[in-house]
Amino acid sequence: MDFAEFYEQSRDGCLRAVYASVNDRQVAEELVSEAFARAFASWRKVSRHPAPEAWIVRTSLNTGVSRWRRRRREVRWDGQEPSGGDPGESLIDASLRDALRALPVRQREVIALRIFLDLDTQATADALGIAPGTVRAHLHRATAALRERLVSSNERETAR
Repeated sequence: MDFAEFYEQSRDGCLRAVYASVNDRQVAEELVSEAFARAFASWRKVSRHPAPEAWIVRTSLNTGVSRWRRRRREVRWDGQEPSGGDPGESLIDASLRDALRALPVRQREVIALRIFLDLDTQATADALGIAPGTVRAHLHRATAALRERLVSSNERETAR
């Protein structure tokens, strides 16, 4: 498969997976674009990766962490937080997005790779650099928390 074909087939799924983890569509788009640019530059290596989509998502998340580390050392001169709504509203259902935001980062990453990209446990473990048992534990905890939150919010909506 050539890079253009891979990009067309994988972009939306990778974007959803990264968005589920970072909770900001604009940031997710920037991170995924950066990861695809890096993949293009190293396409011979990336194309042989057992799960190139996982490589894109992991590279995106690693880039996000690196940016966060650099930014936390920066000082804002105006003392104000950036304003504006979340442009990622349409990527994921609002109730699911809110439930995902409540999860710890590692659980969101596991959900993004296992559910949104449909990777198996081993590929997810390899992408995140953790043991397969840890992936299963995070997935179990995350799905239980999501189920509890979504069912209880659905019950509240039904009671109205």
